[in-house]
Amino acid sequence: MFPTTRPRRLRRTENLRRLVRETRLSAADLIYPLFVMPGSNVRREIPSLPGCFHLSPDQAAAEGRRLADLGLPGVLLFGLPESKDESGSEAWAETGVVPQAIRSLKRAAPDLLVLTDVCLCEYTSHGHCGLLDSRGEVDNDATLPLLARVAVSHAAAGADLVAPSDMMDGRVAALRSALDAAGHAQVGLMSYTAKYASAFYGPFREAADCAPQSGDRRGYQMDPANRREARREAAEDTAEGADILMVKPALAYLDILRDLAETSDLPLAAYNVSGEYAMVKAAAARGWLDERRVVLEILTSLRRAGADIIITYHAPDALGWLAESPPC
Repeated sequence: MFPTTRPRRLRRTENLRRLVRETRLSAADLIYPLFVMPGSNVRREIPSLPGCFHLSPDQAAAEGRRLADLGLPGVLLFGLPESKDESGSEAWAETGVVPQAIRSLKRAAPDLLVLTDVCLCEYTSHGHCGLLDSRGEVDNDATLPLLARVAVSHAAAGADLVAPSDMMDGRVAALRSALDAAGHAQVGLMSYTAKYASAFYGPFREAADCAPQSGDRRGYQMDPANRREARREAAEDTAEGADILMVKPALAYLDILRDLAETSDLPLAAYNVSGEYAMVKAAAARGWLDERRVVLEILTSLRRAGADIIITYHAPDALGWLAESPPC
């Protein structure tokens, strides 16, 4: 009891604070999303995601090489196709923009991990994550073989991990079976396990041109009010063969992140999504907050809540800041 116990003794200097710091944030924790599009020498800033760009495969490779040299362990690829159709067939094309980018990245930075988003929403003319049935609803079971084709095409191009974000039931098992049958047993699977039907995805939907043309995604993405359901999703994904689980979004779902960290033995990723990024950028541009301190505080909070991996648009800035000094 006070005055014998004085917690402030261990807060007095930076070296003392660093010595007893419970949560460590490093470059090795971060994954950077990249938006790839057809063409060459394309580097076009995304208005709602300042500092992020639409990149052609050659520019994605150059960006990957640059960030790898700064200590970034991996990137997560999203593709914008040349054309769209009802089934999203460009998603599994061997010559599609994502396979092109994978091959370019692996040539430019062989040790950089390349993760790929597996979904149909960027590729379908209707903007939903799977095939639509006669009622205009997403047909879960008919979508699974198409997602499996996407995963196999990415693995064949050299992806290290595939990440299904569609939230179809049974998709982890479908992808794992297809990958193994195609000779890609070494390719990992990071499941968007608890992906909520969130309003924080707005800037991403502009960046990936994937907003639904009708209806919404609440019929297959999780209800933001549900907590126990995330544990059930995690148990199912684990049983189906997932290697890594993910919670998305991050900041409004720290309780979910903590729950899964305490109940699962698998590595856990948190996706610090586009709306979370855009809010910080907008406030910082107006001088309303200290961007560096806020970003590093946010990323540290995700690690503290239980994330082993953080997918974040802040990664390029964070790499520089972490190299300069500790986050707290």
